[in-house]
Amino acid sequence: MNLPSGITIDKEIDARGSFCPGPLLELIRGVKSVPVGSVVAVLSSDPGSGKDIPLWIEKAKHEYLGAFAEDGYTRFVLRKVH
Repeated sequence: MNLPSGITIDKEIDARGSFCPGPLLELIRGVKSVPVGSVVAVLSSDPGSGKDIPLWIEKAKHEYLGAFAEDGYTRFVLRKVH
């Protein structure tokens, strides 16, 4: 896992193999299920997620912690703010 030190993921959602808007919808559902301050990651192999997920995180006013390339997919990480 290529995460910076100090980031601990509280909930990880595996959306690999799912196509747009699947990974984003799974992330939204996951964020709703955790308390404020939790770190949520979604794993996506869909290229569209690289644009859609960061835009949604910004629009929803959560803290975007980054996108981390893994072997064949990307791990998008956010901290729930509200």
